[in-house]
Amino acid sequence: MLTVSLSLAELQGLLLIFLRTGAFLFALPFWNNAGLPVLFRIGFALAASFLLAARVGAGAFPVEADILRLGVAAAGEVLIGLLAGVAIRVIFEAVQLAGELAGYQMGLAIAEVMDPTTEDQVALLGQLLGLVATLVFLAADGHHGVLRALAESFTILPPNGFTAGSATVERLMRLTAGVFENGLRAGAPVIVALVLVTVAFAVVARTVPQMNIFVVSLPLNIALGLVLLGLSLPHLVSWLGGLFAVAPRGMLQLLR
Repeated sequence: MLTVSLSLAELQGLLLIFLRTGAFLFALPFWNNAGLPVLFRIGFALAASFLLAARVGAGAFPVEADILRLGVAAAGEVLIGLLAGVAIRVIFEAVQLAGELAGYQMGLAIAEVMDPTTEDQVALLGQLLGLVATLVFLAADGHHGVLRALAESFTILPPNGFTAGSATVERLMRLTAGVFENGLRAGAPVIVALVLVTVAFAVVARTVPQMNIFVVSLPLNIALGLVLLGLSLPHLVSWLGGLFAVAPRGMLQLLR
């Protein structure tokens, strides 16, 4: 029979490490998926916590005898994990936003599918680009990068060492603003081209009022948007690879 003997300091350290790791994994879009069993996610987070505890030394952290202070430390670890996960999640949200904006311009705003990650209705192109971003993330070895950054976060910010400051809030606001900036960058080729096409159709409608512009423009916008989306995919993949390469460093900067 396998037995595990842990001291009080090691048990508290393992608990805090588990809370940070679990919150970090929960914030990742491809991990917070309703298709993954809850027991599997909890078991994976617990196994990763044991490995991290052995690496950082769970028993080296001070023991909190006061239950109230331990609760505050636990809440701080959950917040740290969520902040670290948000630093990665914003890239996926930006790509999905780009797909939604492009879908609006193409006339596909009404075409929505169920996102198994969020269990919500999302735009068709947003879901497609979200899957592309997930594939690029895995192909670029991003999952190993963020796990290494998570392990390094315990060196930068040990358990029970979180202090919220103005710099953290400012960095978080910049990350949130980056969702819209990166979303526009990702969808710019399709969005700008379709806006120009819409302007051209407006000129044609004024010149030839007998033409039913709505009937003509709708299939043309969809066809042109799909062609431009296909042509811009290599650029999108390369751009996403660069973002995922620097994402772990941005995550650590946020925790600092």
